[in-house]
Amino acid sequence: MNVQIRELESKKYIEIISTTEPLSTEHDALDLISLCWEHGINALMIHDAVLSEDFFKLKTKLAGNMIQKFINYGIKVAAIIPQETMDKGKFKEMAAETNAGNHFRLYESKEEAEKWLLN
Repeated sequence: MNVQIRELESKKYIEIISTTEPLSTEHDALDLISLCWEHGINALMIHDAVLSEDFFKLKTKLAGNMIQKFINYGIKVAAIIPQETMDKGKFKEMAAETNAGNHFRLYESKEEAEKWLLN
């Protein structure tokens, strides 16, 4: 897993840039939560390339289950997702719903995601 700890103005987050295998289970979400706890950081940035295709297919319930794990354990997550992916079918509805909350949000750019994570 290609992971970077980023720090701006004394605030930190962990950025998951790439993985050997896409994140495809709730256990993968728990591994990310453990990584955050190991470093004493409660903010995480995930790029779309590390997420399995099942994350974007809501009928698999992977997205909902992973997001719920992050919420339960107090990890603030920003996912960098291309706009064309965010606009597909039911995923668009989920994106609108999560972006209204304070725990998990989807962004098209790293800059937008970073600004939200660190505020």
